[in-house]
Amino acid sequence: MDKGKTNLDLYKNSMIGHLGISFMESGDDGVVRATMPVDYRTCQPFGLLNGGASLALAECIAGHGSSQICDEGSFAVGVQVSANHISSVPVGQVVTGVGTLIHKGKSSHIWNVDIMSQDDKLVSSVRIVNFVYSKK
Repeated sequence: MDKGKTNLDLYKNSMIGHLGISFMESGDDGVVRATMPVDYRTCQPFGLLNGGASLALAECIAGHGSSQICDEGSFAVGVQVSANHISSVPVGQVVTGVGTLIHKGKSSHIWNVDIMSQDDKLVSSVRIVNFVYSKK
């Protein structure tokens, strides 16, 4: 992602925009950070963060990270997600996902994404595998 562009402009018509996910500036350290509000778009009927929204946040972080490191002429798509949900977050808060690249291969990238509450409690820990395709 061009660091000069706002992610709302880049992602406004995608799941990222619809869920209110906002990427923080990332360096070249293989770490991607993003926030997501816990609101009517991301909660379950009981007023808590939906586990599916956590998975969406994690996949968006890993996808964004992989897109930054793919060679020109290639792109990455998610092929596997595994998650453990540890604690709940009520509506009105914001969660932060921190994605760390743990493997960068020619045909796959593996990311670990930890999602944290505002009070720094671990909410979910997610592992994502992205397959890298060459554009033909």
